[in-house]
Amino acid sequence: MSTLITKFFTGLALLCLLSACAELKEAGHSIGNTTKNVTTDIGHGSRDTVQAIGKGTKRVVKSITQDPAQPSQ
Repeated sequence: MSTLITKFFTGLALLCLLSACAELKEAGHSIGNTTKNVTTDIGHGSRDTVQAIGKGTKRVVKSITQDPAQPSQ
């Protein structure tokens, strides 16, 4: 009888551990996806900022180096 009770509680403990592992795995998956999305958004924001600065710089350089005979637009 004591062996049967021991097996029951061992099985119950394993079932609880399996459930806890699934929850930890899901939490890790959610954290990983959130981190990926935030990193992607930061990267896109940085890229857009650099492109805007590049276009502005190009426009300023072009206006400075224009031939003085031509009025700037």
